[in-house]
Amino acid sequence: MAHADPAHTVAAAGVAAAETTTPQTELAYAGLVTRTIAFALDAVFIYGAAALVAVTVGLGVSLLSLSSQANGVIAVILIVLWVIWPVFYFGLFWSTTGQTPGNHLMEIQVLDAHTRRPITPGRAVIRTVSLVLAAVPLLGGFLMMLWDARCRCLQDRLAQTVVIYAPPKHAGAVHPLAASLRRRS
Repeated sequence: MAHADPAHTVAAAGVAAAETTTPQTELAYAGLVTRTIAFALDAVFIYGAAALVAVTVGLGVSLLSLSSQANGVIAVILIVLWVIWPVFYFGLFWSTTGQTPGNHLMEIQVLDAHTRRPITPGRAVIRTVSLVLAAVPLLGGFLMMLWDARCRCLQDRLAQTVVIYAPPKHAGAVHPLAASLRRRS
């Protein structure tokens, strides 16, 4: 009767245990160029919509005979909305699907660094405000991703997020621009 080698038995048990657990897939972290293009697209969406609203309100107000005090109040309200709108935009998309429209076009997704799920609305607000902090030191908060193994910027570190290339929704369906940037990263 042959006796099993104890080391082989332990190794075989480890292999069996590894096969029964959920495999940890290797994530492809989004690079600087892809994230910059996605952010630029989002800026067009955000400020395009904001400009459209501002022009519409401005034209509407110009048709009315309002006092200068009323015009001042409307201007202050529009300025506050101009500042709050991006926080709402990013907060909504990052906390629901993990993708803004720009992220969707570039096929990247913002996820919780630990759970790999979309982040909470509070962390989305932290991440949005942190974008400003990342830009302050000569864009140093963004450039730090160049030496981070998971390509994390300041806003990712503060909100505990990662930005990954999103898996395609349909087999073989990859946007050509996103595919070319993935090959370069």
